[in-house]
Amino acid sequence: MDKSSALEYINQMFPTEASLSGVEPLMQKIHSEIRRVDAGILAAVRQQSNSGTKAKEDLAAATRAVEELMYKIREIKTKAEQSETMVQEICRDIKKLDFAKKHITTTITALHRLTMLVSAVEQLQVMASKRQYKEAAAQLEAVNQLCSHFEAYRDVPKITELREKFKNIKQILKSHVFSDFSSLGTGKESEESNLLQQLSEACLVVDALEASVREELVNNFCSRELTSYEQIFEGAELAKLDKTERRYAWIKRRMRTNEEIWKIFPSSWHVSYRLCIQFCKKTRKQLEDILNNQKEKPDVGTLLMALQRTLEFEDELAEKFGGGTRGREVGNEIEEIGRGENTTQSASDIRKKYEKKLAAHQGNATEEKDKELSVPGAGFNFRGIISSCFEPHLTVYTELEEKTLMENLEKLVQEETWDVEEGSQNNVLSSSMQLFLIIKRSLKRCSALTKNQTLFNLFKVFQRILKAYATKLFIRLPKGGTGIVAAATGMDGQIKTSDRDERVICYIVNSAEYCTNTSGELAESVSKIIDSQFADGVDMSEVQDEFSAVITRALVTLVHGLETKFDNEMAAMTRVPWGTLESVGDQSEYVNGINMILASSIPILGSLLSPIYFQFFLDKLASSLGPRFYANIFKCKQISETGAQQMLLDTQAVKTILLDIPSLGHQTSRAASYAKFVSREMSKAEALLKVILSPIDSVADTYRALLPEGTPMEFQRILELKGLKKADQQSILEDFNKHGPGITQPSTPPPPVATPVPTAPTVSLIQIPTSGGFLAPREDVLTRAAALGRGAATTGFKRFLALTEAAKDRKDGPFRKLFNA
Repeated sequence: MDKSSALEYINQMFPTEASLSGVEPLMQKIHSEIRRVDAGILAAVRQQSNSGTKAKEDLAAATRAVEELMYKIREIKTKAEQSETMVQEICRDIKKLDFAKKHITTTITALHRLTMLVSAVEQLQVMASKRQYKEAAAQLEAVNQLCSHFEAYRDVPKITELREKFKNIKQILKSHVFSDFSSLGTGKESEESNLLQQLSEACLVVDALEASVREELVNNFCSRELTSYEQIFEGAELAKLDKTERRYAWIKRRMRTNEEIWKIFPSSWHVSYRLCIQFCKKTRKQLEDILNNQKEKPDVGTLLMALQRTLEFEDELAEKFGGGTRGREVGNEIEEIGRGENTTQSASDIRKKYEKKLAAHQGNATEEKDKELSVPGAGFNFRGIISSCFEPHLTVYTELEEKTLMENLEKLVQEETWDVEEGSQNNVLSSSMQLFLIIKRSLKRCSALTKNQTLFNLFKVFQRILKAYATKLFIRLPKGGTGIVAAATGMDGQIKTSDRDERVICYIVNSAEYCTNTSGELAESVSKIIDSQFADGVDMSEVQDEFSAVITRALVTLVHGLETKFDNEMAAMTRVPWGTLESVGDQSEYVNGINMILASSIPILGSLLSPIYFQFFLDKLASSLGPRFYANIFKCKQISETGAQQMLLDTQAVKTILLDIPSLGHQTSRAASYAKFVSREMSKAEALLKVILSPIDSVADTYRALLPEGTPMEFQRILELKGLKKADQQSILEDFNKHGPGITQPSTPPPPVATPVPTAPTVSLIQIPTSGGFLAPREDVLTRAAALGRGAATTGFKRFLALTEAAKDRKDGPFRKLFNA
C-alpha cells in the first residue's frame, strides 16, 4: 500500500496512546507471517527445478519411441514388397490360363452364333422362295439379331459373304411382297381366298425390313389407288367446279368399300390417313388448275357451294384423324357481339361468361389431348389443306356480301320510323340493332368458309357499311334554314326543332353510342376468329370516331334547337322598357318563358340521354345561354337603376333555372360540377349589371374590377345604357382610356369543365386608381359592387328588402329618399 494508506492503517490500529501497548504482539505476528511466506517461496523454487529435469527425461524417452516405430514401419514395408513379389510369381501361370479360357469361350460362342446365322440365312432363303411370309418375318428378326453380334467382324470374308447373301434375300422378299401387293384392288382378292391372309403376313415381313420399305410400299399403294381418281376427274366432264362434291364422294365411297380389305394393313401404318393426305394434295392441285384456267369470274353460288363442301370434307377428316372444335368457339365469339345492347353487365354476368369460356377451353384441351394419344395423325392439320386454294378467288363473294349489306342498309333506313317502342330500355333505333344482326349473320357465313384474307376483306366491308350508316344518322339530324327566304328573315343557319325532333336526336345519340360500343365488340370478336397474321389490322377506331362525331353533332344540334326556342324570349327581353321601370317586382315574363321551354324539354331529354351525354348537353347549353344573355343586355336601349336591379333579379332567376336542370332531368350525378360551371357562365352578366348599377363617379373603377377583359367600346356602350349623353361620356371615357381598360390579374387556371367556355376572370388585390386621384383598395370596390346585387331573393317582398338594404350605401337613387326622410 502507499504511504498514506499505511498511515491510515496504523492510526486505525492504534487510535489512542493507551493502545500502543499492543505494538509488540503485532510486530511478532507480522514477522511470523513474513517467515511463512519466505518458506513457501523457497519450496516453490525447488519444485520448479525438479519439474524441468523430469521434462527433459520425458522428451528423450518420446524421441526414442518414435525412432523405434519408424524402424518397425520400414521393416513391415519391406516384408510387404517381398510378399507381393512372391504372389506375382505364384499367379503368373494362372493369369495366362484365365486369358486362354476367356478367348476359347468367346471363340466357341462366336462359332456357335456363326453356325446359327448360316443356318438361319439358309432357312430364310427357303422361306423367301416359298413366300412363307409369317415364318420369314420371325426369321428376319432372328437373323437381324445375329448379325448385330458380328458388327466387329465385317472384314472377315465369311461374314461379308453371309451379310451379302442376307441382303439379297431381303431384296427378294421385298420384290415378292411388292409383287403380291400389286394384285390388291384388282379383284383377285375375291377369287383367291388366301390372298388377303398372305398379304397380311407379308406386312409382318415389311415391318421386319427397313422402315424405308414400308414407306415405299404405302406410297405405292396410295398412288395406285389414286391413279383412277386422277384419270376420272381430269377429264373434261368432271374437271369442273360444280363437280367438286363428287370428288369427296368418290374417296369416301372408296374408303367405305375397301374398309374390310384394308384391315390387312397394321393400324400403326395409318394407310387410310396417308391416303387421305395424298388425295387432298392431288385435289388441291386440280382445283387450283380449274380456278386459274377460268376465263371469267366464277359464279358465286357455285364457288361457295364447292368451298362449303370442301370445308365439310376437311372437317370430317379432322374429326376422323385428329380435329378440333374451333368452329364452335367461333360461333360463341360471334354470339357475344351486341349482347350488351348499351346496358351495363353485372359482375355475376361477367364471371359466368368467363367461367363458361374457361370450362369450354378445358374441355377442348382434354379432348385434344385424348386425340393426340389415340390418333396418330393429330399433328397434321386437315383444315385448309384444300380450301385454302379458294382464297384468292373469293373477291366475288366479298363484293356480293357488300352489295347485300348495302341494300339491307338502305332498306332499314327507309323503313326506320325514327321512334322506339314504349317500354324500351335502351332507346335505340331498331335499324341499329337490325344492322348488327345482319352483320353478325354475314360474319358467321364468312367465318364458316374462311378465316384468312377474305374475312379481313369482309371486315373492311363492315367498316364501310357502318360508316355509311353513321352518314345516314348524320343526314337525319335537323338542319338550319338556308336560301334567300331564310337569309331575308334572319333565320339563316338557325335550327328549329319540335318535341319530336328532340326525341329523334336523342334516339340518334343513343343509337350512335350503341354502334360505337358494338363495333368495338365486333372488332374484338373478329380479331379472335381471324388468323393471327391479320389480327393486328382489325381495328374499328375510325368507325367509332365517325359515330362519336355524330353524337357530338347531334348534341350541338339539340343545343342550337333550344337556342332557337329562346329567340322570342331574348327579343322580349330587349323590348322591356328597362329605362322607365318604376319598381322591382317578380321575375319578368321572358324568364318565365325560358323556364317553360326548359321545363317542357329537359325531362324528356334527361329520360332519353345517358348521364355522360346529358351532362355534355348541359355544359353546352350553359356555355351558350350565358354569353348570349350577356350579349343580349347590350341590345337593350337604356337601363335605369331600377331596371338594372330588376334585370339582376332576372339574371339570378335564370341562373336558378339553369341550376335546377339536373334535378329536372332526374340526373344529378354531376350536379356539383355543373353548378360551378353555370355560376361561372352567369357571373359575367351579373358583373355587367353591377357595373350598370354603380355610381357614375366609380363606374370605371367597378368596370375594371369586375370586367378586367372589357374593351373601351363595351364600356362606352355601358355608359349609353346608363343614359349618359355624349358630352357626359367624353370625360369618363378619357379617364378610362388614360388608366387602361383592365386590371392585372394572376394566371390562375380555371377549374376543369366539360367544354372550354369563357369564364369570369379573377383580378388581383391591388389598389385601383379612382377619379379623385387617390388609390382605393380593390376589395372596397368589389364589396360595394356585391352589395348592389343582394336582390337574389325568391319572393318580391324579400327582394324589395334586399334592394332597400343595398340602397343605404348609395348617395343618390330612388330608394335614398326612404332613408333621408
